[in-house]
Amino acid sequence: MNAQAPLTAQDSLAALMIAVSASDEDIRTAKLVKITNIVNNLPVFSGYDPERLQTIGRTVFDLFDQEDGLDALFGLIRDALPQTLYETAYALSCDVAAADGSIASPELRMLEEIRYELELDRLHAAAIERGARARHMTLPTAF
Repeated sequence: MNAQAPLTAQDSLAALMIAVSASDEDIRTAKLVKITNIVNNLPVFSGYDPERLQTIGRTVFDLFDQEDGLDALFGLIRDALPQTLYETAYALSCDVAAADGSIASPELRMLEEIRYELELDRLHAAAIERGARARHMTLPTAF
C-alpha cells in the first residue's frame, strides 16, 4: 500500500484487528484465524478482498516501526472509518484480543487506546468487552 492510497472503512477495521493481534508482539494462530473468519463472514466485510489483509498488515507493521506510527495509524483510521462503525471496530478488536483465551497487558493497552482514539463511551465499551468475554468462554476442566 503506498503512502498516498487512503484506507477504506473495511481496511480500517482490518488494521485495528491486526494492530490488536500484533500489540503483544506474539501473533497467535487463534487471532489470525479469528481475523480471517471475521473478514470472510461478517456483513460489514461484504465485497472486501481478503487478499488485502497482507497489505494492511504490512502497513500496520511499518507504522509500528515508526516513532509516531500509532498516532499515524489512528489518524488514517479516523479519516476512513465512519463514526457509526466505531463501536463495531471496538467489538471486532475485542473479539480478536480474546480469541486465544487470554488478553495480555499490551493488548489491554491497545484496547484502551482504541477506546480513547475513537472516543467510545466507557459504559458502551464495557458492554462490548463483556460480550467478547462471553463469546470466548471455555468450559472449566474437570479434575
